[in-house]
Amino acid sequence: MPTDPLLSPTKMLDFPAAELQALIDAKGWRSLLPDQKVAAIYSYVKDDIRFGYNAADTLPASAVLADGYGQCNTKGTLLMALLRAVDIPCRLHGFTIDKGLQRGIVPEAVYWLAPQNIVHSWVEVSLGDRWINLEGFILDQPVLTALQAAFPKRDRLCAYGAGTDTLHAPDVAWRGADTYIQKTGINQDFGTFDDPDSFLAAHPQQISGLSGVLYRGVIRHWMNHRVANMRKGRVPVIPGGPKRLDPA
Repeated sequence: MPTDPLLSPTKMLDFPAAELQALIDAKGWRSLLPDQKVAAIYSYVKDDIRFGYNAADTLPASAVLADGYGQCNTKGTLLMALLRAVDIPCRLHGFTIDKGLQRGIVPEAVYWLAPQNIVHSWVEVSLGDRWINLEGFILDQPVLTALQAAFPKRDRLCAYGAGTDTLHAPDVAWRGADTYIQKTGINQDFGTFDDPDSFLAAHPQQISGLSGVLYRGVIRHWMNHRVANMRKGRVPVIPGGPKRLDPA
């Protein structure tokens, strides 16, 4: 196995798993050039893996693939595992985002339970002689399209899973450069980590006890139902509207 920590498997980056290897074989990603590998895998995680909320941020990549959905941290785990499996070095950059970015997805009745600062991450990929930040894979296209339709005259939005100043022209498609969709919600920078395992060990999500039980058993399913409705064009109404980041 590789000794380079940016190419090695971990408990969460379990790319030797049969299901991940079968996906890579079926897609033919190994035969592509490096930039084509990143483009194909990025696009797959962005749109074939739907935006949604898993039972835990610490799921291995194989479990995220089995779920078929994920959010920033879990989709990032799958992205990293697939990239390393085809010999593309990558690392994780850790942050927190303000809970307001999740408003509209977290039901108002339980919004108060969410921690003020939510653990967030993006993936940094080494391609050629540069590092490229990848965050734009979080929202699948139907969710993004629904937000664009719901806010036709608004570019700055920090709600519904989006944190962007360019809602109608976000940098989310792979073009060989940085991609972002939640960047404006970031409020703390933890720096880079070799893998999600070490990041989440140092900075676990601050939801536990009864709140954690409610999240895993009830709230996340409620949130996923709301996201599913967004894909159908039914964007939930936030009382008073989403927080404005642009001048009124």
